[in-house]
Formats: sequence, structure tokens, C-alpha cells
Amino acid sequence: MTHTYEELKHKPLAELREIAKDITHEAVQGYTQLNKDHLLVALCTALGIDMHAHKQVKGIDKAATKAKIKEWKKKRDDALTASDRKALKVALDQIHHLKRVMRKAMI
Repeated sequence: MTHTYEELKHKPLAELREIAKDITHEAVQGYTQLNKDHLLVALCTALGIDMHAHKQVKGIDKAATKAKIKEWKKKRDDALTASDRKALKVALDQIHHLKRVMRKAMI
């Protein structure tokens, strides 16, 4: 049976110990002595589960937005070397705006 991190995180300690009982991995040895936080880490290690949630970007083209950010960062660097404060402000504002667009589109 496959488990997800979120699913395991919301299970009580007794259920986590039941799952650990059937696993013969060195990470879950001594599972009866582990508290929930440590047992959760051990189970994720033993089962090969990623411990952080991956967010997805919906509604925009992530690659194109990142390419625009990269272009504006080059313009920012050029403005810094040229000591052009107006161009620097425009570049920083655009980078900030594009990053906010990306964050708003994350699910």
C-alpha cells in the first residue's frame, strides 16, 4: 500500500506504529520507542516518501515567466554596473511583479 506524507502526518501514533511493524528497514528499528515526529521521518525514509509538499503552478506558463525574470535580472545587473537608478528601479519592480504572479498561481 502506498502512502503519502500528508496522509501519514494526519494519522495517530498508534496507526503509524502499525505501519512500521510491517517494515523491515533500519530506519524504523525501535519504532515503539519513537515519538510521532521521529517515527514520521523514519517511515518516510523507509518508504522513500518525499517529506515536503510540491506546489504546482496553474494558469500561467512557468517556464516563460522564469525566462522573463532571468531577462530582467540581466537588465538589473546592467543597471547596477551603469549606476542607472531609474532602470534599476524598473527592473526590480518587474522582477517583484513576476515573482508575485508566480506565487499567486501556485496551488
